[in-house]
Amino acid sequence: MDGRFGDISPAGRLAEPAEGISPEELALAARNHGLPLEALRYDLTPPGLHYVLVHYDIPAAREDDWRLTVGGGVRTPLTLDMAALRSFPAVTQRVTMECAGNGRARLTPRPVSQPWLVEAVGTAEWTGVPLRVLLAEAGVRPAAVEAVFRGADHGVERGVEQDYRWSLPLAVAAGGDPEVLVAYAMNGLPLPPQHGHPLRLVVPGWYGMAQVKWLREITLTDTPFTGFQQTVAYRYRQRAGEPGEPVTRIAPRALMIPPGFPDFMSRTRVVRPGPVPLEGRAWSGLAPVTKAEVSTDCGRSWRAAELAPPDGNDRAWRGWRASWTAEPGRHVLSARATDAEGNTQPLAQPWNRGGFGNNLVQRITVHCLPDD
Repeated sequence: MDGRFGDISPAGRLAEPAEGISPEELALAARNHGLPLEALRYDLTPPGLHYVLVHYDIPAAREDDWRLTVGGGVRTPLTLDMAALRSFPAVTQRVTMECAGNGRARLTPRPVSQPWLVEAVGTAEWTGVPLRVLLAEAGVRPAAVEAVFRGADHGVERGVEQDYRWSLPLAVAAGGDPEVLVAYAMNGLPLPPQHGHPLRLVVPGWYGMAQVKWLREITLTDTPFTGFQQTVAYRYRQRAGEPGEPVTRIAPRALMIPPGFPDFMSRTRVVRPGPVPLEGRAWSGLAPVTKAEVSTDCGRSWRAAELAPPDGNDRAWRGWRASWTAEPGRHVLSARATDAEGNTQPLAQPWNRGGFGNNLVQRITVHCLPDD
């Protein structure tokens, strides 16, 4: 850790039992934003509604002088401008992205960081060049084991000055099912600044920390990467100081579009008695989603929802729907997903010090008005 910066960051600690959201966390929440849950109705999330997390600053990036280098353990180092990247055959993939810290603010004790509830998700169609194509063009040397990706965003985190970097095992980086993309378009248009303009990485099935934005450099290494984000920041730890396990793929989750209409401050939903349609989305980065369920009694009982037919794309969420007959009173509604490997959402919080991978079932408080 670089002592020049002192202890200027509150991240990496746990909030005291009665401690509220701090001004620093509020500033993070103002810079970043989640998906309004009513926007789950869109198969494809409009870019302005897709969740955003920016670790440092949005770089002042221009497409006309942007260069991507591919080097390290390769036979032919590459320097590619945007025209060169667009000269490769383009691929478009629909991918659901979720922040690794989604749900952090609902944990007890609460890890101090970006205070996500459950809205840090979105699905877009990303267009670009398959990473395996660029690696084949450069010619990966046999000793290479990882690809390290560097973004143009620069800052300090827990005293460490750094460019944002993340690595992938070579088997993931050069694999083709699903393909990792070096993307330059989102939903058919150039990347917006907050989503990595002009170039970013898209890693289907992995949490957002792997989706390096403002991508400038790809380096093949013959040893595992030991940068800050990989070895310090994104680890599942129960106690401070332990090595922990790396954060990688997205755990299963289902979200419900909140029914009815909201109270402004509490966001409690209000419905009228009678049939109420329930719908939402379900996804997993571990295996295809095979089941979505709903509960209307605070999780005491569950019934199957109807999943949208599979479209052959396991990289994006699936819609689901169910019906509920509301009766006057207070109700707590929930949804949960299960994937093909049997992974499902827990009813008790999966706690860790970073607040990562918290796929605790969603709970929505609903007030059904009296009959009159």
